[in-house]
Amino acid sequence: MVLLLSLEGLRASEAGKEPTKPNIVVFIADDFCGYDVACFGGPTSARTPNLDRLASEGMKLTGCYNSATVCAPTRQALLTGMYPVRSGAYPNHSAVRKGAKSLPSYLKPLGYRTACIGKEHFGPPESFPFDVNVIAREEKKGTGPSGGAGDSDDGDINMAAFEAFVESGTSPFCAYLATHEPHGPFTKGKPEEHDPKTFVLPPYLPDTAVTRSQLQGYYAEIDVMDAQIGEMMRILERTGKAANTLVIFVSEQGAGWPFAKWTLYNPGIHAAAIARWPGHIKPGSSNAALIQYEDLLPTILSAAGGEPNRMDTGCPDANGVMGFDGRSALDVLLGKTEHFRDYVFGQNTMLGINGVTTPYASRMVCDGRWKLIVNYHSSDTYPHAEFGLAKNWKLEGEKGNTFAATQAARFAKRPEFELYDLQTDPWELKNVADQGGHNGVITGLRAQLETWLKQQGDEPVKSETEAYEHQPGHEKKRNGPSAEEIAERKKQFERKDKNGDGKLSLEEFGGSSSDENAKLRFHRWDVDNDGTLSLQEYISQLASAATPPPAVCAVSRGRSG
Repeated sequence: MVLLLSLEGLRASEAGKEPTKPNIVVFIADDFCGYDVACFGGPTSARTPNLDRLASEGMKLTGCYNSATVCAPTRQALLTGMYPVRSGAYPNHSAVRKGAKSLPSYLKPLGYRTACIGKEHFGPPESFPFDVNVIAREEKKGTGPSGGAGDSDDGDINMAAFEAFVESGTSPFCAYLATHEPHGPFTKGKPEEHDPKTFVLPPYLPDTAVTRSQLQGYYAEIDVMDAQIGEMMRILERTGKAANTLVIFVSEQGAGWPFAKWTLYNPGIHAAAIARWPGHIKPGSSNAALIQYEDLLPTILSAAGGEPNRMDTGCPDANGVMGFDGRSALDVLLGKTEHFRDYVFGQNTMLGINGVTTPYASRMVCDGRWKLIVNYHSSDTYPHAEFGLAKNWKLEGEKGNTFAATQAARFAKRPEFELYDLQTDPWELKNVADQGGHNGVITGLRAQLETWLKQQGDEPVKSETEAYEHQPGHEKKRNGPSAEEIAERKKQFERKDKNGDGKLSLEEFGGSSSDENAKLRFHRWDVDNDGTLSLQEYISQLASAATPPPAVCAVSRGRSG
């Protein structure tokens, strides 16, 4: 995600002049591993010239974490300044609790006009009252929590609409730009420009042909995303906004494969972040202070002349406190401090994701060096154990790829406690929770985690089982399609399965290499990325259009609505 703040006259001059309110732009990427910003050191074969330029002209924020592992919670944490369980938006495809406020709610009283351009994936609409809403081109309303663009839509972000909005008035503006890149399916960019044979893989990814093929499409979409960032910067220059603009880039959560998205490992939740502010931030600098996405909204509001410490979120925590979970991190951006948070936290909720019906809750706390992950359903197999690349790694492991077998097994079966020393093991390949000498570390981190859970009103097992209540259409998700619907779907599948092999090719599905809409739908439904649709994948796409109201904010601990 890229966030830009035009901060001319952020503070009054010594002569006593009133400060000029900054313009604000938020550009959020989609399923992008932080280490794939090339200047962060990788290892990666991604090309990010615009982001690299941004870093050379500003500060790398190397201690930035998101608190969720999937898109909707991550975005809504950014926009509300609240952790996911407290806000209600903690599973994917979720909506915040009734009464919760977000970025435009606070900026309008400060004199701002606001716009959302691109992917929404938040809701309900009344909690996100943008003045202008332009969904990505070629998308349709109705798939997201607010009735707008959803998680897997793949339209193009309308940069012309962004430029028109920038120039449409004289009052300060806030534009929230949300691209779909590099979220799968990987259908954009020029993959032929990336040779899989030359890729340098990060240490946690087993080297298989399917892994390299996935990276090829992913890198091509990173090209598209990076070009969009460059175009956004050029628009600011054309409209005369660039010279007095603070630019902050954050990468959202990680890519859709094992140990990244849907997990609390660093490829999933350790974001890349860059800040550039000419004349205020030292070019080429770096700051390792721990910060979280929840800190970004208070930072924006502070820069805009507001007082975030006095603002009411509309949604109390378990102690009845109405303020933000985050704090303004302006001093970090200005280089005034290299310490901000003592701990960062995260949560992962699996119920309702990609047809998952088995609860699997995890929580995380990290002090910068040590990370503790608690798996509350450790006796069960992880629901995505054979999803996408995980399935390929298991198969390759059976053929003799030892590391693929090891990673597939680690991904599928996890102990209750995982402890990683990020100083010596940044890719989290060695769990040291059961090794001697770390009891004090574990005890201290568990105490911090429990304090956070209580403040959030989060009982992880209970929160997991109530996840459906926070997802539009949850009755359909909980109960599943009717027997009649399943029977009809099976008949459709059998009619399409011309060769009777129990799976559908793209052609059998009803598409062709030139039918982009059918190809896109086919790739979305192909959740294990094997190039065919199984009967289970075909049936799993049955969905309800029902959109129940979100849960009401509650003070009592553990209430999920």
